[in-house]
Amino acid sequence: MTLFPLSRGCILLVLMSVMGARAENCVDLMGDPRQGGLLWGRALPGAQVALDDTAVPLLPDGSFVLGLGRDAPPQQTLVIEDDLLCVQTLRVTQREYAIQRVDGVPQKTVTPPAEVLERIARERETVRQAKARRIERPEWLLAVQMGLLWPATGRISGVYGSQRVYNGTPGSPHYGVDVAVPTGHPVVAPGPGLITLAEPDLFYSGGTVILDHGYGLSSSFLHLSKLHVAVGEEVQAGDLIAEVGATGRATGPHLDWRMSWLNQRIDPQFLVPAMPLPN
Repeated sequence: MTLFPLSRGCILLVLMSVMGARAENCVDLMGDPRQGGLLWGRALPGAQVALDDTAVPLLPDGSFVLGLGRDAPPQQTLVIEDDLLCVQTLRVTQREYAIQRVDGVPQKTVTPPAEVLERIARERETVRQAKARRIERPEWLLAVQMGLLWPATGRISGVYGSQRVYNGTPGSPHYGVDVAVPTGHPVVAPGPGLITLAEPDLFYSGGTVILDHGYGLSSSFLHLSKLHVAVGEEVQAGDLIAEVGATGRATGPHLDWRMSWLNQRIDPQFLVPAMPLPN
């Protein structure tokens, strides 16, 4: 007899039949169910929670946050296992992103030279390790849920999800929000957290700071001209962490602010008020 491997969906059905499952939604979720959004929920303390195949970190009281990536599919599966197994369908609102096609760009501008590829790979690993830390400070994450500050205020010159197609080849999407302000403009912490990376000169992002808000949620600040923090420092919302610049692969001075939940990039603009009008 030939045995075929079970799909993840079949495995869930088998587990539900063996363990029993709640028919209603596992939890009530609050937040923004759009691509790039964050959702907040609460399970029983000690439960096991997964979004599709990603294990979700829980706070001691069972609270958790879910991040929806730029290209999150229309439906995702939330699984919560405590005394029962509950499987909930999460419906994700799809977004349309600005796509710009640019032809005639010199190839050396699109593709980095071979001599820097090793450096790029090394720096990506450094960033990956900084984001891989799992810091458990519930008060930080709860502060984020209440809302963040703009790390810099000014004209928004780039938005989350946009993408350029160079000479017919799609470039990497833009995963943050750009604020066009002069070099030296202060950058403050949008919320509390721990500095897990402070690098003055990365190839792509130049001066770069990563601020970990706990439980897999972090902010990154790119193209900085000066850093005012070091790895291991704790900061609070409003603390000075850096100054705006045009370092790395930037065409002019601006702050590129990005946020990640585990390996998903989320939209920072969903967590802040409208950009203040200039005086």
